[in-house]
Amino acid sequence: MKLRVGLLGGGSWGTTVASLVSRNAPIKLWARDVETVADINDNHRNSKYLPDAVLPDELTATCEIGEAVSDADVLVMGIPSSNFRGVLEEAKQYLRPWVPVISLTKGLELSTSKRMTEVIEEVLPGHPVGVLTGPNLAREIMSGQAAASVISMEDEIIVKQLQQLFHSGMFRVYTNTDLLGCELGGVLKNIIAIAVGMGDGLGAGDNTRSALITRGLAEITRLGVAMGGRPETFSGLTGMGDMIATCTSSLSRNRHVGVELGKGRKIDAIIADMLMVAEGVKSAPTVIALAKKYGVSMPIAEDVYEVTKGNRSAVRAFRGLISASAGSEADAG
Repeated sequence: MKLRVGLLGGGSWGTTVASLVSRNAPIKLWARDVETVADINDNHRNSKYLPDAVLPDELTATCEIGEAVSDADVLVMGIPSSNFRGVLEEAKQYLRPWVPVISLTKGLELSTSKRMTEVIEEVLPGHPVGVLTGPNLAREIMSGQAAASVISMEDEIIVKQLQQLFHSGMFRVYTNTDLLGCELGGVLKNIIAIAVGMGDGLGAGDNTRSALITRGLAEITRLGVAMGGRPETFSGLTGMGDMIATCTSSLSRNRHVGVELGKGRKIDAIIADMLMVAEGVKSAPTVIALAKKYGVSMPIAEDVYEVTKGNRSAVRAFRGLISASAGSEADAG
């Protein structure tokens, strides 16, 4: 018997994952926006977030959250971090016991510093939790380009079962039981992507970009390992792989924020012009708090935080990074 899937969230990535899953299992997508739901059902499109993509006929959508959740054997959460807990609380009354819940969200809850899987465990105790994460740009995947991702859960048996649910054609899905490491990689690389974008906006070259990505990876690995993740996870798809895509692609929302900051624009104006959420901006304060808690040096992330808070210009931040003393590459900082 095929697993039935409910997916909450009608943004670009949620719609893309729903399209992939629809090839393997019945799926119902939930979105609050009535026009988005009608567009998916009537036109097989999500014109708001994926204007050039044609969606599978098998993918259907609803505005009634109970309709997407009540029959689901697997629940997938494609909700931004700021609304994640609220939507989960709304879905809770309809969800059957022991149904696995998979997060697509690469952010942290601002008020609690919790990862999304921790929020799931708090709101839905007893449900297996996991993440689908990696270097996955929605528009490229919808256009049929090859991509790879990781489904991560601590339970080896469940994760292998769910692997086949998401694995589809040119979209390869690997497994990893380092849930904390995989989830943190997706969160932390967004901060570095903003830094790289600032460099691009200021006219920095490939050498600068390469240095920022490499030193940025060292930063997120230090914090991730300090929090309990495995070092090798951060050199894989959910660490380095995701960072390369997010730091270099013109489709990256977090890089876009950095580029605009580098051009001298204010963060509020940049965010106001964006249709989708740049999780790196929301996560930056929490990441800095975690770095202090675990005694980890993260100078690049610190500069990004100061710029997004309006306490420092992108030009000043880059001058600080360049003028900082350089010790052994193996050392922190």
